[in-house]
Amino acid sequence: MALLLPLLLLGGAALAQAPAAAEPEMADALRASGKIYVVVLVLVIIVTGLLVYLVRLDGKVSRLERDAENR
Repeated sequence: MALLLPLLLLGGAALAQAPAAAEPEMADALRASGKIYVVVLVLVIIVTGLLVYLVRLDGKVSRLERDAENR
């Protein structure tokens, strides 16, 4: 366990020193073809769906808590 933290810190430092020329080629290709907007739209839809689900779940849990208090 004591060895885990230094290894994690060293791994993060190694990633932080990546050369500046390591640009992701896939992102450039998606941007050039205009497909990056499709990727962003899909991500927005997924995040919106998760937020709606969490809000509805919170409402249901709150209602169950109120019902449990009234009994």
